[in-house]
Amino acid sequence: MTETTTIRVSGDSEYDIRIGRGILGDVAGSLAPTVRKVLIVHPPTLTEAAGRLRESLQSTGERQVLLAEIPDAEQGKRVEVAAFCWQVMGQADFTRTDAVVGFGGGAVTDLAGFVAATWLRGVQIVQVPTTILAMVDAAVGGKTGINTAEGKNLVGAFWAPRAVICDLDLLDSLSEHERVAGFAEVVKAGFIWYPEILDLIETDPNAVVDPRSDAFRRCIELAIEMKARVVGDDLREAGLREILNYGHTLGHAIEHAERYRWRHGAAISVGMLFAAELSRLAGRLPDAAAQRHRDILELLGLPTTYRAGAWQQLLATMQRDKKSRGGMLRFIVLDDIGKPTVLQAPDESLLFAAYQEVTE
Repeated sequence: MTETTTIRVSGDSEYDIRIGRGILGDVAGSLAPTVRKVLIVHPPTLTEAAGRLRESLQSTGERQVLLAEIPDAEQGKRVEVAAFCWQVMGQADFTRTDAVVGFGGGAVTDLAGFVAATWLRGVQIVQVPTTILAMVDAAVGGKTGINTAEGKNLVGAFWAPRAVICDLDLLDSLSEHERVAGFAEVVKAGFIWYPEILDLIETDPNAVVDPRSDAFRRCIELAIEMKARVVGDDLREAGLREILNYGHTLGHAIEHAERYRWRHGAAISVGMLFAAELSRLAGRLPDAAAQRHRDILELLGLPTTYRAGAWQQLLATMQRDKKSRGGMLRFIVLDDIGKPTVLQAPDESLLFAAYQEVTE
C-alpha cells in the first residue's frame, strides 16, 4: 500500500477525499456508525468487485448491504433507473440514517448521488469512483443528476458526499482508450487552474496516462485539489464553480448529438478547443495559448474535430443547456492559461467562426 493523500473539501458540508492504493477498506469507516442499511449502486462490469465491497461492509454483521446493478455509462442516468433504486430502498425500508455508495464511473456516481439526495429528502452518500473522470470530476463536488430527452444533467440536485474514496488500484484494469478519454478533465484543470499539469503532459505524454507513474498521480491529485478548492468556495455554482464548465457547453451538445455514444472526455476535448478558439477570436486568448490547446490534446490522442454540418443542431442544444441564463448563452473562456472568465451572449457569427476551427 502506498501513502494516502487526503484532500479536504471545505464549506457548509465538509468532507475528505482520500487518494491512494489499496484503500477500498476505507469505505466502511467513512459511513456513519448509525448506518444499518447500505445500497451499493454499480454497473455490470463491476459486479464481482461490488460483491467484495459488499462483504467488507457487512463483515461485522450489523449492516444489511444491497446491490443495485444499473446500465453502464449514460444509459444509467435515466429517471427509470433512479426509480429502480428507490424501489429497492423502499422495499428494504431504508431510513434517513441509512446510506448509498456510488461505485463506478461518473455516470454511476451522478445517479447514485441523485438517488441519495432525493430519498427521504437526503441520505448520506459515499462515492467510490472507479475511473479517472469520476475521480477528478464527477464524484467530487456534490453535483448529482440524470439526463432527459432534451439534454444532459437537466434534472439534479446539489448533495455533498460524506466522503470520496479514490483507490488508484481500480484504474489498473482500464484500457488505454478509457484512461486517455478520462484524462480530458485533468487537462481541463491544467488549462483553467494548474499549468503544471500541461507541463507534465508535454514532458512525457505516455507517463501521465500510466496509473503506476508518479506523473500520473501528481496530475490526478492536482486536478482533485483544484476541484476541491473550487467547490468548497461555491457548492451551488453561484460564482467561481462556473469555471469548471470550460469546454462543457459544446461538449455536452456533442454528447447529446451522438446519443451519448461518445465518451464524455472525447466530447469535452473538442469543447475545450472550441472554447480556446472562441477566446482567441474574441481577442482574449493569445494565439500561442490556443495552439497549445490543440498540441496538448493531440499529444494525448484526444479528438479535436467534429462534423462540419452539425452546427445548427449543436447550437439548438446549447441554447437549452442548463448553463444558459435567461435564454443567453454563457461560455467559460480564457484570458490566458490559468485565467478563466465568462463570455456572455456572444454573437452567433463569432460562435460559428470558432466552430469552423474545430470542424473535420
